[in-house]
Amino acid sequence: MAVTPPVAGLAPGSTIGILGGGQLGRMMAMCAAQLGYTCIGYAPEGDNVSAPVSSDFFTSRWDDTAALAAFAARCDAITWEFENVPLETLDALPEAMVHPPRRGLETAQDRLKEKRFVEDLGGRTAPYMAVDDASDLERAIERIGTPGILKTCREGYDGKGQWRIASARDAEAVVLPGMPTVYEGFVTFAAEFSVILVRGQDGEIAFWDSTRNEHEDGILARSVLPAGAEVEAQVEEARALARQVADALRYVGVLTLEFFATADGPVFNEMAPRVHNSGHWTIEGAATSQFENHIRAVAGLPLGDTRTIAPRIEMANIIGKDATRAQDYLADPAAHLHLYGKRQVREGRKMGHVTRLPGEG
Repeated sequence: MAVTPPVAGLAPGSTIGILGGGQLGRMMAMCAAQLGYTCIGYAPEGDNVSAPVSSDFFTSRWDDTAALAAFAARCDAITWEFENVPLETLDALPEAMVHPPRRGLETAQDRLKEKRFVEDLGGRTAPYMAVDDASDLERAIERIGTPGILKTCREGYDGKGQWRIASARDAEAVVLPGMPTVYEGFVTFAAEFSVILVRGQDGEIAFWDSTRNEHEDGILARSVLPAGAEVEAQVEEARALARQVADALRYVGVLTLEFFATADGPVFNEMAPRVHNSGHWTIEGAATSQFENHIRAVAGLPLGDTRTIAPRIEMANIIGKDATRAQDYLADPAAHLHLYGKRQVREGRKMGHVTRLPGEG
């Protein structure tokens, strides 16, 4: 797709609105402040950890049109920090102010729509079938086989809204959630990896190096560079698909596609229309972080250099009670600690992350 002429960026002192109050919004707001912008947040009541680093925060329902209008009136541009913002919320905001575009969110919110979209662009996916009732699930297992995984089409993340099915007998015990689901066959893979890109308002695209991602209990545990030969051999093909996705959506901002490295090449897993957990290493390990480049894109600024600036990098999530080990992390001279300020500690909750650049210190 042809690159369009550059647009004038937001002037310093402009205000960027962020839909959502989690840690991704927190890190966006901190980078925006470094670039001279003010951020205000908007999210329903909750542990909104981006509020303390924002100049203001609207605590209102997603369907509160009066609050959304007041929020938009304070903003020069608007973005989001997680993909479960209702589409109706975006529809209540001025379309020209919102980046990425609505279609990016709409596509990523529905796993079935997302898979079909990627297939139409020539991407590989795991074998899958839509499941609306028990008979659909039975047919899906007959067609695709087991083991497999049943996922809600909407909302599930970090292992939520997913049921592993090892055999047809397991399926008999599954209570369908009363919403559309999709059954996927398991993929035999050597490694999991992500392709993270940023696309500017002028159509320019830049990629960060791809990490090897390791998951535990459905949650990302570690992202590592170098990613290894299995991943590195498939990154270019995966990037080509990611570029097609970004251009087709006329995307603006950071976009993440997750892949399995397989004997047949990269297999698309899922898409996140936002900055991503597997890109947290870019804060210390890249010339320009994913958070800064997202703000640059939303503000219409030139994109920053995405090259990796350390030979080895490991980012590890801090889950649940591991957050109490702050002194242990800080005792490591190669460690960069990020705690998100969450008040409630519970099993499986991401409380922070630590990035290690061996050789420092």
